[in-house]
Amino acid sequence: MKLSTIILAAGKGKRMKSDLPKVLHPLHGRAMIHYVIDLAQQIHSERIVLVVGHKKELVVQEVQGRGVDFVEQREQLGTGHAVLQARPLFENYDGAVLVLNGDVPLLSVATIENLFQMHRKEQPVVSMLTAIMDDPTGYGRIIRDANGYVIRNVEEKDASPEIKLIKEVNVGIYIFDAKRLFETLPLVKNDNSQGEYYLPDVIKIFVENGEKVVAVTAENPEETFGINTVEHLRQAEEIYSRRVAVS
Repeated sequence: MKLSTIILAAGKGKRMKSDLPKVLHPLHGRAMIHYVIDLAQQIHSERIVLVVGHKKELVVQEVQGRGVDFVEQREQLGTGHAVLQARPLFENYDGAVLVLNGDVPLLSVATIENLFQMHRKEQPVVSMLTAIMDDPTGYGRIIRDANGYVIRNVEEKDASPEIKLIKEVNVGIYIFDAKRLFETLPLVKNDNSQGEYYLPDVIKIFVENGEKVVAVTAENPEETFGINTVEHLRQAEEIYSRRVAVS
């Protein structure tokens, strides 16, 4: 099965208290986007597409020569809208597409290879990475059926007190059947308080259509850590330094 990668790197990162695109903030001396591109290359992605937006010229300049293609998200209309910008590059593509976030630089090759292995074995329409969090606040909760397949991804704001007790969360990393992804994305609606098109809403459509959705839990939740604030970046530095010391 062929695999390509889309990396979401269009965000402003308002909470970083800087006008620099979030993915260009340095982690251990390198812009964090490089770690995500490294991963996409190490798993032998056939194609790597970067979705750029805020100050896109700085991001393009930073990764020049790294063998990636670019598409632009001109308006910040959500993750579903961001991925949809890449559709023209996958019109005749028959394979799987991995969606990564440019602000999640600590993911390991082993974790993504494990996710892809499950995707090849189960042949679902989408395989999603999850994590068990001691404090799942803010994340979408995963509900599985008796066979372990995903039947709901419930956002925090929509979660009942019982669902909020669930510690398995959606970390926003997916492997999709590319054809089904780009057929379904235009069906996602923006009837939410932000007026945005959210990528997890695709999963809801798949489930409603009776299609198979698989979830694989990351062994180490630290890997799935997304960087949204200066404090998060400091924590990521600590995790990375610890890894370097062990290796």
